[in-house]
Amino acid sequence: MTDLEERLKAASRACARTAIRSPRVPPAEAFAALAAACEELGIDEWDGYGAGGAVTRLEAEAAELLGKPAAVFFPSGVMGQQAALRTWCDRTGSLRVAIPDRSHLLVHEDDGPRLLHGFRFEPLTVGRRTATAADLRGLPAGLGAALVELPLRDAGCRLPSWDELVELSEAARELGVPLHVDGARLWESQPFYDRPLAEIAGLADSVYVSFYKGLGGPAGAVVAGPEDLGDELRLWRHRMGGTLFRLTPYAAAALVGLRDLLPRMGEYVAWARSLAADLTDAGMVVDPDPPHTNTFLVHAPGAADEINERLVAFMERESVVPSGPWWDAAVPGFATTEIAVQAASLDFEPGVVARWWREIVGG
Repeated sequence: MTDLEERLKAASRACARTAIRSPRVPPAEAFAALAAACEELGIDEWDGYGAGGAVTRLEAEAAELLGKPAAVFFPSGVMGQQAALRTWCDRTGSLRVAIPDRSHLLVHEDDGPRLLHGFRFEPLTVGRRTATAADLRGLPAGLGAALVELPLRDAGCRLPSWDELVELSEAARELGVPLHVDGARLWESQPFYDRPLAEIAGLADSVYVSFYKGLGGPAGAVVAGPEDLGDELRLWRHRMGGTLFRLTPYAAAALVGLRDLLPRMGEYVAWARSLAADLTDAGMVVDPDPPHTNTFLVHAPGAADEINERLVAFMERESVVPSGPWWDAAVPGFATTEIAVQAASLDFEPGVVARWWREIVGG
């Protein structure tokens, strides 16, 4: 870590408020809130190796929300998605998986899916473009599964249109290719489509959702799909070491997130779009414009180190985190950052935050 990175981290931790993501909560405070929530939700018994208690309740609630017969809890989305793809590939008899080249599985998991399961990944899309039916039909026959990331996080949390998604789903069914949705931010994507979650998830054979991003949990995810898929997912969860003795804390936190934060996703997206409009007026480039979810990229002229120096100075002076760190963009002379709008953002006016950003980028 460079000196500037250390100063950014220290200045951020010293701030009393944040306009992005969620404020840091000490463990004792978080545990006390979770204990109170357990009483409110009537959670009065532990699960046993992922069965019973809050885990079974969470799986049922997630399955209903997503319109699937079954949902299986995993301690991490990394594990859950590998289990889902392995199950589909075992059924189809092919380890070839169509996947965006910017997928989390390829970019952020140290080649684990290929090394552990022998998947042969083939690019469904290359770069920032979202997948279409033509992309899937253009691949050689014999795929074991196809994965689409909703939204494509490394492309600014970009989403395909509803019609494009429907056509992709129809193509997968015509070709006999199981379609899996990486829905780590599917909750945040629902306002873009303005359709029930079950209708969105219904376009896929299986879907993964996360509880530790927009829903604020410490960890945890579910994969939802057919009943018989759920049976095989539980087997793979056990094989991969994910059937912990007690999963109740993660499941209880997820139930709190579904209760308290899921209904606010529309507010987050609306605030993000207001901020994006103000940033555009201030001379910055929003990507995508307008944002598809509560998370998007911002590009501005300047060197990242110079912007980060001004960001440190701002945080030390105002005791507010206005943005995350900036990095040098692929286009020379520009810097980029990602912003994720969550509950803490709504305490501020978008126009005020945009003025802060203008000062920080030197506009």
